[in-house]
Amino acid sequence: MSKARLKSSGVPSESAEQKWVIAWSQQPSIRHQYPELALLHHIPNERVDKVQTAILKTMGVKKGVPDLCLPVPRGNCHGLYIEMKALDGKPEEDQLWWEEQLKHNGYFHAFCYGWKQATEVLQWYLNQK
Repeated sequence: MSKARLKSSGVPSESAEQKWVIAWSQQPSIRHQYPELALLHHIPNERVDKVQTAILKTMGVKKGVPDLCLPVPRGNCHGLYIEMKALDGKPEEDQLWWEEQLKHNGYFHAFCYGWKQATEVLQWYLNQK
């Protein structure tokens, strides 16, 4: 994986971990095994500045929405949402609300602490029938 942007704690940032998930998902051998990963995408929900945040809010951006979405049904689930966390991260209240709502509406949701956990969840999910 490429050089990580480290937080002051020395732990790779959430965005670095997420970039590694996407890089993993785009490897030819992984894409061959799981072609559905072509649908894996990031839901932009970052706050850049006050003006951009206000514009995005009027466009429907909502606090706490998970970082990654894989709109592929498996088992009893309509799709998968992943909220990426740095290894030392913690869910926020809004993120817990989204987890509850998504699960209630038939989606699988996971908090993933680091890129390795996220790739394990993706593989597990895609191997469901």
